[in-house]
Amino acid sequence: MVQCPECESDLDIEVDEVDEGDIVSCPECGTDFEVITTNPLELKQVEEEEVDNEVDKEEEGEDGDDA
Repeated sequence: MVQCPECESDLDIEVDEVDEGDIVSCPECGTDFEVITTNPLELKQVEEEEVDNEVDKEEEGEDGDDA
């Protein structure tokens, strides 16, 4: 079991269910982490700006689909 680097609560992450580059969130503190490696599972805290950019990219893709 992996612990949240911020609040040290257990993160229920199955290694075979995530890929490198996936974003996971801690249910306790809400901090977002990027999966750096899956074997061993290594997480890196995502900066707020990076999260905003991911959301912007997803919204742009949705807008393009409507046209």
